[in-house]
Amino acid sequence: MEYTIIEPSEGIYKEKGSKFLAFALPVSDVEQVNEILGRLKKEHHAAKHQCYAYHIGNDPGLVRANDDGEPTSTAGKPILGQITSFGLTNILIVVVRYFGGTLLGKGGLIRAYKTASADALNHARIVQVISKEIYQVTSDYKNISEILKIIGEFDSEIISSDYGENAVLKIKTLTSRSKEIVQKFKRVDGVRIEPLGKAEKNA
Repeated sequence: MEYTIIEPSEGIYKEKGSKFLAFALPVSDVEQVNEILGRLKKEHHAAKHQCYAYHIGNDPGLVRANDDGEPTSTAGKPILGQITSFGLTNILIVVVRYFGGTLLGKGGLIRAYKTASADALNHARIVQVISKEIYQVTSDYKNISEILKIIGEFDSEIISSDYGENAVLKIKTLTSRSKEIVQKFKRVDGVRIEPLGKAEKNA
């Protein structure tokens, strides 16, 4: 199962004068990520570092981490580690660091970025992502009752229907059961099923 957050949340961690402000935000594409990074850069122009990580899409999806000048793997990686630990997708976490004048060392940095990220996620509203597939089912009319029976059996939803020369139904079904329903339809003579894409919603 995958989860996401449905609204922005914030966290904070302080050590030896340095302040780490964490921002967790729901995102759906890289363009949105870049817009948020640009906005935070302007809002926190006095900050020394703006480190981040994001995960977009289903497993494995699009995953990135950035240390923004901190020692390698001391910032982006621990931020991403919290995203993974919480099982989240479609999320960006940015941690803005205001340097306090005292070096924290690699271990201290890892702890700081991890703790700030975790604090933001502990304040977040996390919901399950329900992933669904959309298919088009085409058949002659003799199979209508069988088609409707299969749709009901898999708790699928009819999005639209067109009853012309053939019956054409667009249906939405759980990704976790999509392979089963496709095989079931393929066993019915005269029925054609074609994938149309994905649909996601939050529980």
